[in-house]
Formats: sequence, C-alpha cells, structure tokens
Amino acid sequence: MLEVRVTQAADAHPAEAGGADRLEIVGALTDGGLSPEPRVVAEVRRRTTLPLRPVVRLREGFGTDGGEVTRLRGLIAGYTDAGADGLSLGFLNGLGEIDLEVMGALLEDSALPWTFHRAVDAALDTAKAWRALLALPRLDAVATAGSARDVEHGLDDLIARARSDPRAAALIMADGDLLPEHVPWLLRAGVRQFHLDAQARPGGSFRAYVDEALVASWRRLIDAELRHLQHRTSSH
Repeated sequence: MLEVRVTQAADAHPAEAGGADRLEIVGALTDGGLSPEPRVVAEVRRRTTLPLRPVVRLREGFGTDGGEVTRLRGLIAGYTDAGADGLSLGFLNGLGEIDLEVMGALLEDSALPWTFHRAVDAALDTAKAWRALLALPRLDAVATAGSARDVEHGLDDLIARARSDPRAAALIMADGDLLPEHVPWLLRAGVRQFHLDAQARPGGSFRAYVDEALVASWRRLIDAELRHLQHRTSSH
C-alpha cells in the first residue's frame, strides 16, 4: 500500500499515474496537516478513482473538546458526501492516552475504514496506546514513525513492534520523512504500508505539485524489494 499526501485536485492524477494506491488529503500544512474543505475532497474525487482519506483535525496538537467534536462530525459527513471512502484522524486525552471517548463520538455514525494518524507517536505510553488501537473497529492503518520525530529515529522501534505482533505489522503505515533505505528493513519486518508527503514533490517542496516520476520511483522500489523478499522466502 503506497499512500500519497495531496493538497489539491492537481496532485491527484500524477499520484495515481505514478502508482499510488490511496490518497490522504490535507488542507493547511500546519503541524503535520489539518482538515481540508469538503469542496477540495470533491475536486480530488473528480480527478481520481483512488480511495481518499481526508484528515480530520482542526487545530495543532492532538487534543480536542466537545464543541470542536461537533464541528469534526460535520466535516466527516461533508467528506462522505464529497466522495471520501476513508478518514485519517487521531486524538489523545489530557493524560497522553488514546482519547477513546472522542474517537467513538467521531466514528459512531461512519462505516468508513480509517487511519489513526501520527498522534500515536505522541502518546505517553506507546505500548498502551497500541493495545487500545488494536481493539478499535474498522481501523486498517496506523501512520507512525516509531518516534515523535521521524522514521530515522524510530526505525528500530517500528521494526521491533512489527516483528513482535503481526496485528501491529498489518496496521503500521511508515510515515515521517521515510527514506528509501528504510523500505527493505520495514518490509522484512512485515510492514506493508508506506506514506509519502514531501518525498513525492520536486525538491521536497509543497510549493510544487506531486510528481508522477517521484511516486513511480517509490512504487518501483517497494515492489522490487517485496519481490526480492518473496523470492528469498520461497527459495528457503
């Protein structure tokens, strides 16, 4: 699974043509990405048949409150009407734990699959956070770097978690300045989901559109490494 972050409709075609499997849609790029307007989701939907997951998050940090939850529920309904077929969200409570109450309130009226985003890397006790996540319905991806910084700093933890629990391995989506050299290690540990943001743009700049050739280079890398791994496995 190769997911690419997009910010506008013009990003959709090059991402799909390059081999993306799914698009995450953000509005403002503040603090890792905030919610897009539903109209942007509708515009992206008109340009692609790929699954779309808009980010559900209106402020910096990973907390929210009752009044904002009402607004977020309205956004989710708007995204569904605009053609989204998944969501990307994640909130922590004041204790630094997965906010199960908020997550339940946001997801109770939705049947869509969803990603728990990088909030897991900010949890006070990540092992406890993962135990909570594994019990949540329709969750099929957890965007994580294995650290609050990036994959480079969290790679060992990602690999250890994936190897210790196949359920976690199936959910982990490596996200956070992912580098090509990380891919073989993650694949060998059982990780099968990867997220691109700035890596899919010339010069790593969000002032540029997603570039088909850059996405394609990641697609080829992941597929080649996976074939190599499968060949090694079958030969043994």
